[in-house]
Amino acid sequence: MVEIKTDAALDAMREAGRVVAQALAAVREEARVGVSLLDLDEVARTVIAKAGARSPFLGYRPSFAPTPFPAMICASVNDAVQHGIPTGYRLRDGDLVSIDCGAELDGWTGDAATSFVVGTPRAEDLELIEATRRALDAGIAAATVGHRIGDISHAIERVATAGGYGVPGDFGGHGIGRRMHEDPHVPNRGRPGRGFPLRHGLALAIEPMLMGGGSDAYTMDGDGWTMRTADGSRATHFEHTIAITEEGPRILTAL
Repeated sequence: MVEIKTDAALDAMREAGRVVAQALAAVREEARVGVSLLDLDEVARTVIAKAGARSPFLGYRPSFAPTPFPAMICASVNDAVQHGIPTGYRLRDGDLVSIDCGAELDGWTGDAATSFVVGTPRAEDLELIEATRRALDAGIAAATVGHRIGDISHAIERVATAGGYGVPGDFGGHGIGRRMHEDPHVPNRGRPGRGFPLRHGLALAIEPMLMGGGSDAYTMDGDGWTMRTADGSRATHFEHTIAITEEGPRILTAL
């Protein structure tokens, strides 16, 4: 069931979203050569705890997962698309890193992700990052009253296709509110004018994932969580929680 939020609920979600933005900014600041993914998880843990919030990631177990998620952030490196579990892996020069983070505050949730290069970047990685950021911007711009979910999906897909990038077909954004994952699903590929109608008060997490090669990806048998590109190409992931309003899309996970 799709829940339409009140303006007061959206304001409360904005406070949760601000915590997410602060955590991502702190993780990005700490990420450098030699720092471990577990170190970055601890940075997010500290920011979230200081804000009096909790992590909706820690202990989360969807139907596909063999075990509950053990961390505060998803840390996906190079060919990992999403859901990477933080480990003792220490960042190396040129690593392409995607960090996904959520926070629950006073019963409301925010969810966002960002990608960046540690140290010396490859030109193609910077292009992939920029394309994914443009795909997110395009998806958000399409999130207006009177449009449908398919308009968001199509806007994301157009940017990916124009750049020659792959998009994993079974993963995308989602509704969000009191729970991290709510209806409706927001695919990263789709046809305009199709799907659930966008109304004032609908809150969505829009999250394009682009891959430098094809669109095939797989989940690692080893941990049951990390999704990697099938061809070994690098991947990026950007996400914002937004609200559909009569005045236009409102980003709830900005600083």
